[in-house]
Formats: sequence, C-alpha cells, structure tokens
Amino acid sequence: MADQNPLSSMRAVGNVNLISVLGEETIVIGRNLIDYIWSDLFNNLAHSSVYVLVTDFNLNKIYAPKFVESFNRAADIKFKDQSNKPKLLVIPVPPGESSKKRSSKEVIEDKMLAESCTRDTFVLALGGGVIGDLAGFVAATFMRGVRYAQIPTSLLAMVDSSIGGKTAIDTTHGKNLIGSFWQPKRIFMDLDFLKTLPDREFSNGMAEVIKSAAIWSEEEFVILEKNSDKIKMSLSSDGDKESHDLLLRVVSSSVRMKAHVVTVDERESGLRGLLNFGHTLGHALEAIVAPHILHGECVSIGCVLEAELSHRLGHLTYSAVARLSRCFSLYNLPIEVFDQKVIKLISARNKAEITLEKMMDTMKVDKKNIGTNKRIVLITRIGKTLEDKPTPVNDDVIMEILAPSVEVIAVPENSLDSWKASHGKDGVVLSPPGSKSISNRALVLAALGKGKCRIHNLLHSDDTRVMIEALTALGACKVDSENDGSILIVEGLGGKMQSTTQQIYLGNAGTAARFLTTMVNLASVGTSEYSIVTGNARMRQRPIGSLVEALTENGCSIQYMENEGSLPLKIEHSASKFPGGHIKLAASISSQYVSSILMCAPYATNPVTLELIGDHVISQSYIDMTISMMASFGLNVERLASNKYYIPAGVYSNPADYEIESDASSATYPLAIAAITSTKVTIPNIGFNSLQGDAKFAVDVLRPMGCTVIQTETSTTVQGPAFGTLKPLKEIDMEPMTDAFLTATVLASVATSSDPETGNWTKIRGIANQHVKECDRIEAMSTELAKLGIKCVIHEDGIDIEGQDIRKVISNNPKPYIYCYDDHRVAMSFSVLATAVSPGLIITERRCVGKTWPQWWCELTRNFHINFKGADVPIDGHLYKPAAKKAQAPVKKESKSVVLVGMRGVGKSTLGLEVAKKLGFSFIDMDSYLEEQLSKSIPEVISEEGWESFRDYESKYLCSVINGKHNSNTIIACGGGVVESEESIKTLNKFKTSGGIILHLYADINHVDDYLQRDKTRPAYKTGEPPKEVFNRRLPLYESVANYTLFVHSEPLFGWPQMVQDAYRLISFVSCGKFNKVKYELDRSFFLSLTVSDIGKLSEPQVKELTSGCNAIEVRVDLFLKTRQFEGVDLTDESKFAEFKLFVLKQISYLRRRSQLPLIYTVRSIDQGGCFQWLPEQIESLLKCGIKWGCEYIDVELTLDERKIAGLRSIKNNALIIASYHDITGLKLRWQMVHPDITTPKYYNLGLQYGDIIKFVSVALEWDDNLRCFLFVRRSGACSNKPLIAINMGLTGQYSRVMNPFLTPVTHPALPNSAAPGQLSVAEIQRTLSTLGGIPPLKFCLLGDPISASPSPIMHNSGFESLGFPYKYFLYPINIEKTDSDNPLLVKLTEFLRSSEFGGASVTIPNKQSIIKYMDELTPAAKIIGAVNTVIPSKANQSVQFISPASSYFINPNKVRLVGDNTDYLGIMRSISRANQSSLSPQSIGSNTKALVIGAGGTSRAALYALYSMGLENVYLYNRTKSRADDLAAVFNDILPKLEVITTLDQKKSSVDNKDLDYSIIISTVPASDLQFEFPDSLFGVAPITNKESESSLAEEFSKVSISKSNYSKIALDMAYKPKITPLLEKSATFGWVTVSGFQVLVDQGIEQFERWTHVSAPEPVMNAAVINFMQSS
Repeated sequence: MADQNPLSSMRAVGNVNLISVLGEETIVIGRNLIDYIWSDLFNNLAHSSVYVLVTDFNLNKIYAPKFVESFNRAADIKFKDQSNKPKLLVIPVPPGESSKKRSSKEVIEDKMLAESCTRDTFVLALGGGVIGDLAGFVAATFMRGVRYAQIPTSLLAMVDSSIGGKTAIDTTHGKNLIGSFWQPKRIFMDLDFLKTLPDREFSNGMAEVIKSAAIWSEEEFVILEKNSDKIKMSLSSDGDKESHDLLLRVVSSSVRMKAHVVTVDERESGLRGLLNFGHTLGHALEAIVAPHILHGECVSIGCVLEAELSHRLGHLTYSAVARLSRCFSLYNLPIEVFDQKVIKLISARNKAEITLEKMMDTMKVDKKNIGTNKRIVLITRIGKTLEDKPTPVNDDVIMEILAPSVEVIAVPENSLDSWKASHGKDGVVLSPPGSKSISNRALVLAALGKGKCRIHNLLHSDDTRVMIEALTALGACKVDSENDGSILIVEGLGGKMQSTTQQIYLGNAGTAARFLTTMVNLASVGTSEYSIVTGNARMRQRPIGSLVEALTENGCSIQYMENEGSLPLKIEHSASKFPGGHIKLAASISSQYVSSILMCAPYATNPVTLELIGDHVISQSYIDMTISMMASFGLNVERLASNKYYIPAGVYSNPADYEIESDASSATYPLAIAAITSTKVTIPNIGFNSLQGDAKFAVDVLRPMGCTVIQTETSTTVQGPAFGTLKPLKEIDMEPMTDAFLTATVLASVATSSDPETGNWTKIRGIANQHVKECDRIEAMSTELAKLGIKCVIHEDGIDIEGQDIRKVISNNPKPYIYCYDDHRVAMSFSVLATAVSPGLIITERRCVGKTWPQWWCELTRNFHINFKGADVPIDGHLYKPAAKKAQAPVKKESKSVVLVGMRGVGKSTLGLEVAKKLGFSFIDMDSYLEEQLSKSIPEVISEEGWESFRDYESKYLCSVINGKHNSNTIIACGGGVVESEESIKTLNKFKTSGGIILHLYADINHVDDYLQRDKTRPAYKTGEPPKEVFNRRLPLYESVANYTLFVHSEPLFGWPQMVQDAYRLISFVSCGKFNKVKYELDRSFFLSLTVSDIGKLSEPQVKELTSGCNAIEVRVDLFLKTRQFEGVDLTDESKFAEFKLFVLKQISYLRRRSQLPLIYTVRSIDQGGCFQWLPEQIESLLKCGIKWGCEYIDVELTLDERKIAGLRSIKNNALIIASYHDITGLKLRWQMVHPDITTPKYYNLGLQYGDIIKFVSVALEWDDNLRCFLFVRRSGACSNKPLIAINMGLTGQYSRVMNPFLTPVTHPALPNSAAPGQLSVAEIQRTLSTLGGIPPLKFCLLGDPISASPSPIMHNSGFESLGFPYKYFLYPINIEKTDSDNPLLVKLTEFLRSSEFGGASVTIPNKQSIIKYMDELTPAAKIIGAVNTVIPSKANQSVQFISPASSYFINPNKVRLVGDNTDYLGIMRSISRANQSSLSPQSIGSNTKALVIGAGGTSRAALYALYSMGLENVYLYNRTKSRADDLAAVFNDILPKLEVITTLDQKKSSVDNKDLDYSIIISTVPASDLQFEFPDSLFGVAPITNKESESSLAEEFSKVSISKSNYSKIALDMAYKPKITPLLEKSATFGWVTVSGFQVLVDQGIEQFERWTHVSAPEPVMNAAVINFMQSS
C-alpha cells in the first residue's frame, strides 16, 4: 500500500459536509439535521408514498416525535393541496442485539404489508448498528428491495455499520450470518445525536475510529493520540469550537476511509477486508461476553491482539503494539481479554466461558475465512497493513496469542547440536527490553523535572503503562511518542500536579506503587481533597507500611483503607504537602522505599536528611542507581554517612535525551538458557559498567556453575557447559541481585556435583524481600519445582535446592502445569527450565510476562527457535493449584462495628436495633447472645453460679464477638454492667484504640429508675444498690471506655423515631464522616451564631426560621454561663463543671434534632471576646466533649497551649477544626502586619498546621481596615488553599462581613441579641451584596402547561425576598413535546437555559420527560424515576481559591452544565416524616414498615423511590391495569426486590409470603378525577371514627392546606391536591389515619428545589405561609 492512503472526497455545502461513496455523495455529516433529512429526501430523491421509520423503543420516545413533526411540516410545504402527499409510518422494536433476529424482521415486514407499503416505500433506519442492520435487511428483501437511508444515532454506527451496505441478522450460530449487501441511498450523520451518548458508548465508537487510523493513516492516529481530552470534551457543555472541529475531523476521516474502501471493494473481495482489523479475534471474544462487553470494547482488545500477532510474525515492532494499546487506553477502552474494565462487567461464570477452545470454535464461522483457513489483518506499522487484504494465519500462531497458558516444547538432547547450529557461529545475540527499574525511575524523574525528555529504549510493559497513566492522571507531565512509539517524550511540569478523583490503579506494579506513594503527596488539591492509590488483590497484600509510617511521621496524611500496612491508600492533600526535614526510614524490606523518598525529596517543603534505620539495608545497588539517575537529571545527593543522605531542595532539569539501559534482571533468562542448553548467548548492551546489580549474574552465578563467561564494559557473553553438567553453587549471597534468584533456582534444580560432602545442594541467601514481591516467590519456586520432584527447603532469607540429574528430571517429567501466581519472574524462570526438560512444561498465566518483557514468548521462538503452542487453563484444577500464598479476592471495605454501653433501660437494644436496620448492619444484644450461648437466662446464671461467673461469661463472649466476625458492620449492645469487669474494659479499650466506636448512651437517671422499677426480666443489682448510686459509680467508667456520647431523651414534640434519627446521624458521622459539610466552592456560606439560653424551648419551626439561609449553626457554649442556672458558677468545682457539661450535652442534643445543619461547637474565652474565664483545662475538656458528642466543627482558639491544640487535632476523627484567633482590641491584628509571603506570625502558622479552617477576627478602627482585611485574604489565598474566615467586628467592620465569602457568622432579628458587635443577618448581607453587584439578578421559572394556577412563583419569590436574593421566579407556559424545534418559544427557552441569568427551573407536566434531552447529566434519582422536575445549572469544576467573595458569579456561562434532578421523592419523604413526627404515636419507619403505592405512572416512580430511600423493603403496588404495575415493578426490582403487585385493594394477604397486608403508609398517585374505584374499609384496618367534631376539625385543617392529627401514626398521602379533600384522605381520616395533602408535598419538594439552587437552608415557614395564603385567596 502507498504511504499516503487515499480518502473519499468531502465537500462542504452550507452547514453540512457531503462524502462520496460508490461514486455518489451519499453521506451527509453535520449537526441538527432532522429538518434537512426530509428536505433532502423530498427534493432530491424520487417520490415515495410511504416512509417507514424503524427505530427502537428508547429512541422512539426521544426522537420519533421530532421526526414526525418535521415530516409533517416539510410534507405540508412540499405537497400542499396535492393528492400524493406521503405518509410516515413509525415502527419501534425492542432495543438491543436481541432484536436483530428473524422474528423482528418478520414483525416489521408484516406491519409494512398491513399498511399497504409498495415498492416505492422508503425505509429509514434510526438507531445504532442493530437498527441499521435490521432495517437495512428489511429494505433489501421487501418487495425484492426498496430504497432506504441510514440515520445512525451512535458513534459506532456512524463510523462502522452504517457505511458499506452490509445488512444482516444474527442466528444462534453467530452474528451477521444471514444478510445482504444493500446500499443506502443516504447516510445522515447528525453529530448532535452524540451529545446524549453515555461516555462508555462514545468510547465504544472511538474503538472503530482508532482502528481505521491504525490501518490507514498515521497522521489521523497522531491526532487521536494527542487530542484525546479535547475530543472527549466535545460532547460536554465544556466543548468549544476546537473540540467540535476535532470531533468532526476524526469522525469524518474514519468515514471517508471506510467510504473509499467500500467504493473500491463493495463486496469485500479484498481491500474491504482490511476494515476487519481487530474483528476476527474481537468477534470471537464478543460472542462469549456480549452484551456485557460492547462491540467496540471487544474490537479494542481484538486490535491489540492482532497487533501482537503481527509482532509475533515479525511484521511489527513491539513499541508500535504498545503505542496502539496506549491510544485505546486514552479513550477508556480495555486492551486485554481479562482487563480490569472487562472483569468488572462480566460474571464469574462468564469469565470461565472465555476459553481458547470456545474462541477458536467461534472463529470457524468467521465470514473472512476461506475454507478452514482463517484470515487476519496484519499491520507493519501504524497506518500501514501488510497486504491490501486480510492475510491467512496458521491456527497454532493464533492460539499462541489467544491462549491463557503456553506449552513450551523442550529441545530433545539428541537434537541439541542441530538446534545450536541454527543459531549460527555467534549463537543468539539478544537485547532485552529497557530496565523496569530504570524505566520507572526515569518516568518519575522526567515527570518531576522541567522540560521535555526523549526517553529511548523505555520498557513497554504493564508496569510502565500504569505508571504513565498515573503520572498523566495527576497532571504531572504530558506524554508523546516518536518513531512509531519507540521513543517516549515526557514533558515534565516541574513538580506541579493535582489530586484526582480517579483511583490510581496500579495493578500488581510494586515499583509504581512505592514510588507514587511518596509522589502523590506532592499534589495540590485538584478535583478531590484526597487521592486513592490502589492495585490488584496481590498488590493489596504487599507491604508498604515502613514507607507510609515514615511519611506520616513527617506530616503527610495517609490512611489505610483496608489492611494495615498495604494498599489501598487514601492520601489527603494539604498545603504542607511533603514537609521534609529529617526523615527516618526502615529500609530492610525494600530499597524502593528509599528510592521513593529520594526522588521526591527535592520537592519537599524543607531540604531532606534521610536516615535509614533498622536492620541491614537491602539492595544497596538500587539505591545507588537512584542517586546516579538523580544526578543525570541535575540534582546531586550528598551521602553524609553509610545510611544517611542529604537531598537539597530543587527542581530536576530534564536532559534532552535519556537512554534506558536494558534490563539486567531480564537478561538473566536468555543467559540461563545458554547455561542449561549448552548454547551461546550474548547480551550486547549490559556489561560490568551497568547501574544494575543483576548485571553480575553471569560472573557471580553462571561462571561458578560451569559456564564460560566473557563480560566487557558493555556486553556479556555466556557459553553453557556440556548438557547436564551444571554445578551447584553451594552457598551464595544474592542480596545485590535478589530478583535473579528465581533464575538461579531453576538452574540449581538440575545442577549436580560429584563431591559427596556438598552433594547437589545450592543454598541461596540474602533474598528475604522475595517473600513479599508479586507473590511469595520463595514459596512459589519450592511449590512448583516439587511438581518435577525437586526438593527445596525454605528459609526466612533464602532457599535450599537439591539438584537432580537433568536426565532423571526428563524421564520423570509429567509435563505439569506451572502456576505463575501472576508473577512475570516465575513465568520466565520456568520457561528457561522448560527449554531443556523434555517434553517441556505448560506455563499458566503467560501474559504476566507483560510486566517486564511482553515479547518474551516471541523472542523464544524468533531468536532461540523454541517451539511452543497455546494451551487452555487446565480443567482439573488440582494439577496446578498452588500451596504458596496466592492473591485473594478483593476485600470488601467494611466499617468498624459500634459498641453501645450505658445503663440498663437507656434503650441500647431498642435504639441499636433500629439504627442497625437503617445502616444495614447486623445487631447483637450481648445479654441475649450470652443467654443463647449458655441456654440459660441471666437470672438463672446468677442464681446458679453467682455474679462473678456471670461477669466472666460476659467478658468472654464480648471478646469473642468483638474480635470475631462481628468486628465490623455490627451494632453491639452491651449489658449495663459490662464496665464492672476489668477484662471487659480491657477488651473495649483495645477495640477503641484499633479504630472501633464505643458509644455511651446517656439518659436521665430518673427516667431510667422508673423503667427499672417495672422491668423484672433482669436481676437486681449485685449489691442491692439503688439505680442512682449504680449510675453515679459507673458513669466515669462509661466515659472512660467510650469515645462518643449520645444523650437519649424523648421530647413530646419529636418522639422515639427522632431519637433513632439522632443516633443514626451521630453514628454515620463518626464512623464514615457523613454530614452536610459546607462546600468550600460555594459563592457564599453562613453560620448562625445562636444566642438563646435554652435551645429546648425552641420549636423545630423556630429553629428553621432562625437558620434560614444558613449552612451551619454555632453553639456558643460560653454563652450558657449567662443563664440563671450557671451565672457566676465556679467551674473549677468538679461537680459544678460536670453539671455544666451535662447541660451543654442536652443543648447539643436539642439542637441536633431541630436542625440537620452541621454544628459548630465554640467555647469562646473572655480574652477572645466571649464569656468563658481563662481556664485552659476546662476549655480543653469542653472541646474534647464537643468532639465526643459528635459536633461536626470544633472552634479551637489558637491562644491555647500548642500541645493542647495538637491533642485535640489527634482525636478529632471526622470533625473539622476551625482554628480561630480574635483580637478584640483591633490593635494586634491590623491585617497589613500579617503578610504570609514574608513572615507568617505565630497564630497564622498554627492555623495552617492544626486547622482545617482558619478564622481571624479583628476590630475595624477605621473603614479602611475592611480593605486591609480583604487584601489579607487575597494574600493568604495565594499562599494556601485552606479556607479562611476573616472579618472585622464593630459597626465600621460590617463591610468585611459582607465581603467574607466562606462561613460568615450571622445573627437573626428573632434572636435576643447578636453574638458579636456588628453581626448582620443573612438577608442584610445578601441585600447589601446585591446592591453592590455581587449577586446577579438570576431568573427562575416553572416549565409546564397549564400552570396559571401554580403557587410556585409566590412560594419561591417569598423565599428569595426573605433572604435578600435579587432573584425572580416566573411562569413559562410551554409544552416542549408539542413545540416545534424552530418555534421562537422553544428557541428562546433553550437559549435562556444556557444563559448567565438562568438560575434554575421547576418542571411539571407535560415536560418532565421531554426536558431530559436538554440536560447534560441526570442525578441518580432522576435516572431511576425517569423524570426531571428540577433543572440546576452546575458550574464546571474549578480550583477553589478563597481570595474574594462571589468570584464564581462571573463564571463563563459556556461552562455551565445543566443537571436534571427530581425532588418529588424528597417532598414525599419530608411530608411523611413530618406527618409521622406530628402524630401522637409516631411509628419507627424502616425495613419492616409496610407501604402501599396506588398508581403506576410517573409520580408512582417517585413514590417508590421515596420509600426505598426511607429504608422500606415491604412495598406493595396497585394499579387498575395490572400489566402497568408489573412493568413498573420490574423497573424497581433491583432496589426493591420485595416489591409486590397486588391485584385488589381489599387483598388481605401477601401472595408471596401469605403475611397480613397491614399497611402503615398509603400513597396515592392517581388524580382524584380519574379514580374509577372506591377505597375498601379493609384497606385501613380499624373501625372508623364517628365523632363528627373530629371530621369537622379535619376538614378545617385541610382548608389550611396542612396535616391532620390523629391518635394513630398510620399515614395516608394523596399526591393529588384537587379537590382539597380527596376521597382517599377523607376516608382514611375517618379511620384515624394521619393525612397529608398533595399541597404539602408540593411545598416540600419546592423547598428541596430552593436549597439545591441557592445552597442554603430554605426559609420554610415563609414559603409555607406564602402557599397557604395563596390557596386561601384562590
């Protein structure tokens, strides 16, 4: 083929591009083509009486209405008043490959015949490849062929199946086996269709684009390589003209390539066969794994496999294979059969079906075959194929590439001479690939360095691939290639990198894992506040503890996410990054720990002195290698002592070119083949000047074993001794070359000696680190050699091997399967042995060699002329099942169990069980568990054996439960006296120190006493003490063992379910950090400084009113000292202090249940402007209590002793520290005196060191102090990305409060007083900021029709006004589905949604589905519910800088993404929760609650999702048309597996488990006007209420659009709100149910919308009142 392959012509005509195929400009590519399609068909093609649009059900909903509207419009214009006006017939079929069958074709044809379609019919295939193939085949055969057009909606269909006229259906024998060539008259490619394409589907299509470039045009391939991010961006709202043009180019180029090939070879007799590159092997895989793995994903894997086949046959360099693999990876495509992306998507059963035999059988029916000969497209370089057609390839070679195992066929002894002669007089001359050790170091150094570095001879392997992917994911460097991938160009960015939300997955690459563990700490906060470094199952077992310990001691924040001492690691990013200074590191396990710190040390905050401690430092040669390479990149390390190094601060200067030395460890394998087979091998580029310790292998190992070795500065030649005469090594220290011990071991296994004293033993020492490599290599070698009868003895630092005569080994060789433990060195070592021990060996996991020498098996064949063939994994697993340590299945991440302690009667069992249900945890009541184990009641145990025995049993079983399988994901309720036993206390303390949570349930002892007087199920206390005395004695014990405390109390207004919610909130926060964290990126955020003396006297609505517009709420502990109870109290008196702490605990508890906002816990001292005396011990104690009581933010004054601050930091767990300093004089903190760039004062430094947030407060002595404060924030933001609150107190300082963007403290007019002078309310700040132009006047609207009676505008506008937002909410009546795309109303709407003035939208009927196509993304709720009722403009992620208020208001509107959400389900949840709480007898809503949903429409989906979100499992569904209910139940089956459809409303029993259908919640979603049935009495379960006064009262309540009250907590909710009292509510009320009107849900979902738009707490009372007033007036 020519170097520049031709493409079909393309020319622009107006807004479209026309591409020629088969001599006609058939292909049309552009955007927004629907109207163009009909214009083109009507005006440029012969008349048709019927147009048949074939599509699938999904696309039918999205696009068919648009096509129909456009067709009608165009037909009316073209055929106005004409009798021959055509008609349009739309035929949808089920989506997916399953429709591509004979029966589907028959259905379409029958419908066409029924509609009297004739030969002038025109078929349009609207969809992906399935629809195109199916509809095209229909067109090809209907009436012996009718015209048709392809309208591909997926990228895959655009660039693949739509071009060329191939039409087909599938059979049980394979894909596309029955079909026809039938050319479409038009192919319309509308790139706008791709905007709704999921990312995975886009990648699916890109596989074909990459394939086309790989066989046709290196120029296009380079564009794909260099522009992956921009091309992917083209589908998002961030896409710009450049990215759109790039997408057009790569798609059109791929299309033009295929069009040219089809034009030259329409019937696939030659050239067209090239389009099947990757398809032969890809289709073989796809036949097994579809539909779980997509066509393009299989083609991606197939292309890489066929490129490997080209390499195996000697046509392609391996660097080109690596280059191709990397390009597919850039588009998130898998590149191996068992790629992680594949494994995650298929089942274990599916995986087991991927066998060599099955894939080869599938290829027997490949259409490209000629007879039994398989033909495959081979390439010679990127953009060039071997032939102009597929090339015949022998089955054996294909099997080599596909097989998971390889059978290496040994050279028989009697054939050795002729075999050696085939190598020529110089023997085998072979250069191994680049050193893995040097390659990984060079990548790290070049990425950290500045400028471009051309890296030659880089190892192209799994290890370097994951390293490159990790470095680019962190943004540390840019990567390019030259010379078909043989030269890698790394452009380092000088140490600048950012965190990534994407997990850094490193497979089994230990080198990469250790190097990156340090390097990731250098990253700034990017898209995440932390990065996760992880690997495969074995990597998650390998040790990294010493390195992590050294880094954490140095100040890095690294957490183990699973097993202590191993990956995965969670590395948190902060301003301190990698502090540096003096670092101590234990280096007896791996020298890679040392190299990791050495290479990153120049970028530490301070110069590093690295001291290696502990036992003997292992692999010193690799440390020396690292230091030498650092010098090559411009930074010198000073060795202060034998184990001490000084690394100055600096930046690497990248050399223009860097040559990677060949891998000396890999060189040991060909040299060992020379030794064992008596041949000659030369490694021309590794000699005694090598940086690598393994370069000594030939001299130190092979020469003593009897080989002739010639080693120069740059080369090594080995001539093996006569066959079978290798000598044992006696004893050798291989510490300088530990990786080479495996090669030495296989040689030693056939080394014998005539010396009776030493025998045949070889003793290898100094290899302790090999126990913890990719596997336990020492044990692995022993296990696998035993299969050949070789005896080994394992030691902690070595292995002894007893050699046998090689001829004896051959005679007893059973040709076993050698298991490789996914370890490249095990595989290659045994391949050496396999060459000599006839008949050979079967090596499993042959692809594991990809870690260091991917082309190893090819080298054996091409250079050594060793024969081998592919083999499947053995069916009989015991043949190879290893005894050595093997990689385990991934460990499921679990949460530590929660142990509840406290007095009997506080609710440990009741509360624990309820919370366990909500968390999905197991629950154990230790008293019940003990009784079950002993088969006795506790009173019986005590009566028969005494209290002491009981306590012993209690301790024993507590220990077994906590340390056994219930160590995680369990709530364990202990007996009240568990703290009476020292053994139990030891068990609890040990559990606590290991990260466990012990929660003390603290209750009013008077209430507990009342309960204990009634409870006779447990024995009286041991000493006969009154409960109060027992409580006072145990309280210090509970407090000492518990790390958290929850005050248990039930208030009349809340009830027990609220106590469950309180416990759930606290446990969720302390165990996994879940809380409503104030987002740093918000434009504005506020916290209310609460100044009431007793929070318990506030109602929940009052608290909501006070906190309207806020993001958090502050508890000022010091202000409680102003209450009458504590005024003037001496807090140094322990009893008084304890009384005060209990009072504060109660206040925290009251507030937690009245507001879901996070709590800021503050103890403000007098010196800092508060009321608390300077009592450091008491302040510290109270702050510890704040952490213990589960407060989310803890304000710590920086004037405290630093040791106390550090202590608080160490125990804060998930709480965030606000490091605060207040200058109440205004004389110390003058803002201009604090300049972080020059000299950071004491308190600012402390804040950076210990705070998660810094808070500085001064007093404005003059107005300019506000400007100084603002500039201080700017300077600080430039130096640190840590959030900063900076304000001035006083009237003059109010402007600083207006300008402060993050967590501004505010007051409220309803509070008795403000917490500080000059405090403003949220509304005052917002109005001022609005006046200054800091808040844009955004617009919000309701999209629907009809909507004139909607209360939404008054509701939202009243909310906006009350909080000072300059926003307006208005009605936008429109029916999107029925509005033409060019209608000005719809055009205006689409422009408005993307404009800078758009703030958000509510969506109602009939637009909840039709709005979806305008969204960039949907929330999980909207996806499942299938409807959008809320549109939220989301700003693109930007790095957060706390330098100015409202900075992101001026964001580029082009970067706005529209997020579709659904708050209907949240409104339902809110309304049900409020109704339950308001009832006189609230129920505990959870997994055992039974609920009924009536209806099967869109609102029913929201109701089901609401019940699921509330934790219900027993949900029932009724609809008059049962089939619709069945369809809906099927949709929700995954999340509500117990969902049951009932046939009648008076059904008494479940048809599944025959249990009573006693509903506690009923939700009707059927419009009251549509009801065609009555609600039977049996549905409500109890006799009706006959009190007329109650009924009247109920009606009166409904007139206020409120919730009725009853003595029962069963709840009926009707989503209809016309009439005000619906039949369901009227009847359920007569049965005493709590009733909820649809109006309340409307308000509640609106409140959720408000909070999503504004990111602050909605003013609920104001919005509620506005709706009620509106309804009453209307």
